[in-house]
Amino acid sequence: MQVYTTNHAPSVLHTHSWRTVQNSAPHLLPYLTTTPKSISNPKVLDVGCGPGSITIDIARLLPSAHVTGVEYVPDPLPQARDLAAKSGITNIDFQVADIHALPFPDESFDIVHVHQVLQHISDPVNALRELHRVTTRGGIVSLRESASMTWYPVNQGISAWLALTTEVAMERGGNPHPGNRIHCWAREAGFELGRMERSAGTWCFSTPEEREYWGEGMARRMEGSGFADGVVDGGFASRSEMEGIARGWREWVGDEQGWFAVLHGEVICRK
Repeated sequence: MQVYTTNHAPSVLHTHSWRTVQNSAPHLLPYLTTTPKSISNPKVLDVGCGPGSITIDIARLLPSAHVTGVEYVPDPLPQARDLAAKSGITNIDFQVADIHALPFPDESFDIVHVHQVLQHISDPVNALRELHRVTTRGGIVSLRESASMTWYPVNQGISAWLALTTEVAMERGGNPHPGNRIHCWAREAGFELGRMERSAGTWCFSTPEEREYWGEGMARRMEGSGFADGVVDGGFASRSEMEGIARGWREWVGDEQGWFAVLHGEVICRK
Protein backbone atom coordinates (compact mmCIF):
# COMPACT_ATOMS: atom_id res chain seq x y z
CA MET A 1 0.00 0.00 0.00
CA GLN A 2 2.91 2.36 0.73
CA VAL A 3 4.65 3.41 -2.49
CA TYR A 4 6.90 6.17 -1.16
CA THR A 5 9.59 6.42 -3.83
CA THR A 6 12.42 7.65 -1.62
CA ASN A 7 13.61 7.15 1.94
CA HIS A 8 14.45 9.44 4.83
CA ALA A 9 18.01 10.14 3.75
CA PRO A 10 19.65 13.37 5.04
CA SER A 11 18.95 15.10 1.71
CA VAL A 12 15.24 14.30 2.06
CA LEU A 13 14.97 15.26 5.74
CA HIS A 14 16.76 18.53 4.99
CA THR A 15 14.02 19.43 2.52
CA HIS A 16 11.19 18.35 4.80
CA SER A 17 12.58 20.17 7.85
CA TRP A 18 11.92 23.53 6.19
CA ARG A 19 8.17 22.99 6.38
CA THR A 20 6.05 24.88 8.91
CA VAL A 21 2.34 25.51 9.35
CA GLN A 22 2.79 28.96 7.84
CA ASN A 23 4.48 27.82 4.62
CA SER A 24 2.95 24.36 4.23
CA ALA A 25 -0.47 24.38 5.92
CA PRO A 26 -1.78 27.97 5.81
CA HIS A 27 -5.35 26.73 5.29
CA LEU A 28 -5.13 24.99 8.69
CA LEU A 29 -3.82 28.01 10.58
CA PRO A 30 -7.25 29.53 11.46
CA TYR A 31 -8.25 26.26 13.13
CA LEU A 32 -5.14 26.31 15.30
CA THR A 33 -5.59 29.87 16.51
CA THR A 34 -9.37 29.86 17.06
CA THR A 35 -10.23 26.37 18.34
CA PRO A 36 -13.79 26.10 19.74
CA LYS A 37 -14.06 26.87 23.45
CA SER A 38 -15.98 23.61 23.82
CA ILE A 39 -12.71 21.79 23.12
CA SER A 40 -10.52 22.67 26.10
CA ASN A 41 -7.72 20.18 25.39
CA PRO A 42 -7.82 19.27 21.70
CA LYS A 43 -6.07 16.20 20.40
CA VAL A 44 -4.23 16.52 17.10
CA LEU A 45 -2.83 13.86 14.77
CA ASP A 46 -0.16 14.64 12.15
CA VAL A 47 0.06 11.76 9.67
CA GLY A 48 3.34 11.45 7.77
CA CYS A 49 5.15 13.74 10.19
CA GLY A 50 8.67 13.09 8.86
CA PRO A 51 11.25 15.06 10.88
CA GLY A 52 8.44 16.77 12.79
CA SER A 53 8.78 20.44 11.83
CA ILE A 54 5.07 20.92 11.08
CA THR A 55 4.05 18.72 14.02
CA ILE A 56 6.11 20.80 16.42
CA ASP A 57 4.76 24.01 14.94
CA ILE A 58 1.20 22.78 15.55
CA ALA A 59 2.07 21.94 19.16
CA ARG A 60 3.59 25.40 19.61
CA LEU A 61 0.50 27.12 18.22
CA LEU A 62 -1.85 24.95 20.31
CA PRO A 63 -0.18 24.71 23.74
CA SER A 64 -3.35 23.31 25.33
CA ALA A 65 -3.44 20.43 22.84
CA HIS A 66 -1.65 17.13 22.73
CA VAL A 67 -0.16 16.48 19.30
CA THR A 68 0.79 13.03 17.99
CA GLY A 69 3.00 12.69 14.94
CA VAL A 70 3.08 9.36 13.13
CA GLU A 71 5.28 8.01 10.37
CA TYR A 72 5.12 4.61 8.68
CA VAL A 73 8.81 3.89 9.40
CA PRO A 74 10.88 4.84 12.47
CA ASP A 75 13.78 6.43 10.55
CA PRO A 76 12.91 10.16 10.94
CA LEU A 77 11.40 9.97 14.43
CA PRO A 78 14.61 10.35 16.51
CA GLN A 79 15.28 13.64 14.71
CA ALA A 80 11.69 14.72 15.34
CA ARG A 81 11.92 13.93 19.06
CA ASP A 82 15.27 15.71 19.31
CA LEU A 83 13.89 18.80 17.58
CA ALA A 84 10.90 18.88 19.94
CA ALA A 85 13.18 18.61 22.98
CA LYS A 86 15.50 21.35 21.70
CA SER A 87 12.46 23.56 21.02
CA GLY A 88 11.09 23.02 24.53
CA ILE A 89 7.88 21.46 23.19
CA THR A 90 6.46 18.87 25.59
CA ASN A 91 2.81 18.48 24.48
CA ILE A 92 3.83 16.08 21.74
CA ASP A 93 4.75 12.49 20.99
CA PHE A 94 5.90 10.56 17.93
CA GLN A 95 5.25 6.96 16.98
CA VAL A 96 5.23 4.52 14.09
CA ALA A 97 1.80 3.98 12.52
CA ASP A 98 0.30 3.05 9.15
CA ILE A 99 -2.25 5.46 7.67
CA HIS A 100 -4.27 2.45 6.46
CA ALA A 101 -4.64 0.96 9.97
CA LEU A 102 -4.06 3.59 12.63
CA PRO A 103 -3.66 2.23 16.20
CA PHE A 104 -6.23 4.61 17.70
CA PRO A 105 -9.88 4.18 18.74
CA ASP A 106 -12.72 5.73 16.77
CA GLU A 107 -13.10 9.51 17.18
CA SER A 108 -9.75 10.00 18.94
CA PHE A 109 -8.65 13.31 17.38
CA ASP A 110 -10.23 16.74 16.95
CA ILE A 111 -7.80 17.77 14.20
CA VAL A 112 -6.05 15.47 11.73
CA HIS A 113 -3.37 16.91 9.45
CA VAL A 114 -2.01 15.23 6.31
CA HIS A 115 0.57 16.91 4.07
CA GLN A 116 2.06 15.35 0.91
CA VAL A 117 1.09 11.81 1.95
CA LEU A 118 -1.84 10.72 -0.23
CA GLN A 119 0.27 10.94 -3.38
CA HIS A 120 2.58 8.29 -1.95
CA ILE A 121 0.00 5.56 -1.31
CA SER A 122 -1.83 3.33 -3.76
CA ASP A 123 -5.31 3.60 -2.20
CA PRO A 124 -5.86 7.14 -0.88
CA VAL A 125 -9.62 6.64 -0.48
CA ASN A 126 -9.08 3.76 1.93
CA ALA A 127 -6.59 5.88 3.87
CA LEU A 128 -9.08 8.74 4.07
CA ARG A 129 -11.71 6.37 5.44
CA GLU A 130 -9.30 5.58 8.24
CA LEU A 131 -8.75 9.29 8.89
CA HIS A 132 -12.53 9.76 8.95
CA ARG A 133 -12.79 6.97 11.54
CA VAL A 134 -10.32 8.49 14.02
CA THR A 135 -11.72 12.04 13.75
CA THR A 136 -14.26 13.24 16.31
CA ARG A 137 -17.74 14.41 15.33
CA GLY A 138 -17.32 18.08 14.57
CA GLY A 139 -13.59 17.63 14.05
CA ILE A 140 -11.63 18.35 10.87
CA VAL A 141 -9.21 16.61 8.53
CA SER A 142 -6.75 18.94 6.78
CA LEU A 143 -5.30 17.82 3.44
CA ARG A 144 -2.67 19.36 1.17
CA GLU A 145 -1.09 17.81 -1.92
CA SER A 146 0.89 19.20 -4.84
CA ALA A 147 -1.08 19.71 -8.06
CA SER A 148 1.43 21.09 -10.59
CA MET A 149 4.88 22.65 -10.96
CA THR A 150 6.39 25.31 -13.20
CA TRP A 151 9.78 27.03 -13.42
CA TYR A 152 11.98 29.48 -15.27
CA PRO A 153 14.20 29.37 -17.25
CA VAL A 154 13.81 26.27 -19.43
CA ASN A 155 16.00 23.57 -17.92
CA GLN A 156 16.36 20.10 -19.43
CA GLY A 157 17.60 18.62 -16.18
CA ILE A 158 14.53 19.76 -14.24
CA SER A 159 12.24 18.63 -17.05
CA ALA A 160 13.90 15.20 -16.91
CA TRP A 161 13.50 15.20 -13.11
CA LEU A 162 9.75 15.84 -13.30
CA ALA A 163 9.23 13.20 -15.98
CA LEU A 164 11.30 10.66 -14.08
CA THR A 165 9.72 11.22 -10.67
CA THR A 166 6.24 11.02 -12.21
CA GLU A 167 7.07 7.83 -14.09
CA VAL A 168 8.54 6.12 -11.04
CA ALA A 169 5.62 7.10 -8.81
CA MET A 170 3.02 5.86 -11.29
CA GLU A 171 4.92 2.64 -11.98
CA ARG A 172 4.90 1.89 -8.26
CA GLY A 173 1.21 2.62 -7.87
CA GLY A 174 1.36 6.15 -6.52
CA ASN A 175 -0.72 9.18 -7.45
CA PRO A 176 1.71 11.99 -8.30
CA HIS A 177 0.49 15.57 -7.90
CA PRO A 178 -3.17 14.83 -7.04
CA GLY A 179 -3.99 18.19 -5.45
CA ASN A 180 -6.74 18.98 -7.97
CA ARG A 181 -8.79 15.93 -6.94
CA ILE A 182 -8.20 15.24 -3.25
CA HIS A 183 -11.67 16.58 -2.48
CA CYS A 184 -13.07 13.85 -4.74
CA TRP A 185 -11.21 11.18 -2.79
CA ALA A 186 -12.46 12.68 0.47
CA ARG A 187 -16.04 12.53 -0.76
CA GLU A 188 -15.61 8.85 -1.70
CA ALA A 189 -14.27 8.24 1.80
CA GLY A 190 -17.41 9.59 3.47
CA PHE A 191 -16.86 13.31 3.90
CA GLU A 192 -19.65 15.55 2.62
CA LEU A 193 -18.72 17.87 -0.23
CA GLY A 194 -20.84 20.63 1.28
CA ARG A 195 -18.80 20.45 4.50
CA MET A 196 -15.46 20.90 2.76
CA GLU A 197 -13.46 24.09 2.34
CA ARG A 198 -11.38 23.90 -0.84
CA SER A 199 -8.51 26.23 -1.60
CA ALA A 200 -5.09 26.43 -3.23
CA GLY A 201 -1.68 27.36 -1.92
CA THR A 202 1.81 27.73 -3.34
CA TRP A 203 5.47 27.33 -2.67
CA CYS A 204 7.70 29.73 -4.59
CA PHE A 205 11.49 29.68 -4.65
CA SER A 206 13.33 32.57 -6.26
CA THR A 207 15.80 34.26 -3.90
CA PRO A 208 19.37 32.93 -3.77
CA GLU A 209 18.64 31.33 -0.39
CA GLU A 210 15.40 29.76 -1.62
CA ARG A 211 17.02 28.44 -4.78
CA GLU A 212 19.87 26.96 -2.74
CA TYR A 213 17.46 25.24 -0.36
CA TRP A 214 15.15 23.83 -3.03
CA GLY A 215 17.48 23.18 -5.95
CA GLU A 216 20.49 21.91 -4.02
CA GLY A 217 18.20 19.66 -1.99
CA MET A 218 16.80 18.13 -5.16
CA ALA A 219 20.27 17.73 -6.64
CA ARG A 220 21.44 15.85 -3.58
CA ARG A 221 18.43 13.55 -3.78
CA MET A 222 19.46 12.63 -7.30
CA GLU A 223 22.96 11.79 -6.08
CA GLY A 224 22.21 9.89 -2.89
CA SER A 225 18.82 8.82 -1.54
CA GLY A 226 16.41 5.91 -1.64
CA PHE A 227 14.92 7.46 -4.75
CA ALA A 228 18.25 7.58 -6.58
CA ASP A 229 19.09 4.00 -5.65
CA GLY A 230 15.62 2.76 -6.60
CA VAL A 231 15.70 4.54 -9.95
CA VAL A 232 19.05 3.04 -10.93
CA ASP A 233 18.31 -0.44 -9.55
CA GLY A 234 14.91 -0.44 -11.23
CA GLY A 235 16.33 0.50 -14.62
CA PHE A 236 14.47 3.81 -14.87
CA ALA A 237 17.67 5.80 -15.40
CA SER A 238 21.43 5.35 -15.26
CA ARG A 239 23.67 6.87 -12.65
CA SER A 240 25.08 9.24 -15.28
CA GLU A 241 21.56 10.38 -16.19
CA MET A 242 20.89 11.07 -12.53
CA GLU A 243 24.08 13.11 -12.37
CA GLY A 244 22.86 15.09 -15.39
CA ILE A 245 19.61 15.89 -13.58
CA ALA A 246 21.59 17.03 -10.54
CA ARG A 247 23.66 19.33 -12.78
CA GLY A 248 20.46 20.79 -14.19
CA TRP A 249 19.23 21.64 -10.70
CA ARG A 250 22.53 23.31 -9.84
CA GLU A 251 22.46 25.33 -13.05
CA TRP A 252 19.05 26.60 -11.98
CA VAL A 253 20.34 27.40 -8.48
CA GLY A 254 23.09 29.53 -10.00
CA ASP A 255 20.78 31.51 -12.30
CA GLU A 256 19.78 34.79 -10.63
CA GLN A 257 16.57 34.75 -12.68
CA GLY A 258 15.70 31.23 -11.50
CA TRP A 259 12.10 30.79 -10.29
CA PHE A 260 10.22 27.63 -9.28
CA ALA A 261 6.62 27.31 -8.07
CA VAL A 262 4.47 24.46 -6.79
CA LEU A 263 0.69 24.73 -6.80
CA HIS A 264 -1.04 22.79 -4.02
CA GLY A 265 -4.64 21.74 -3.57
CA GLU A 266 -5.92 22.21 -0.02
CA VAL A 267 -9.04 20.87 1.66
CA ILE A 268 -10.51 21.17 5.14
CA CYS A 269 -12.98 18.32 5.66
CA ARG A 270 -15.47 18.73 8.48
CA LYS A 271 -16.83 15.51 9.90
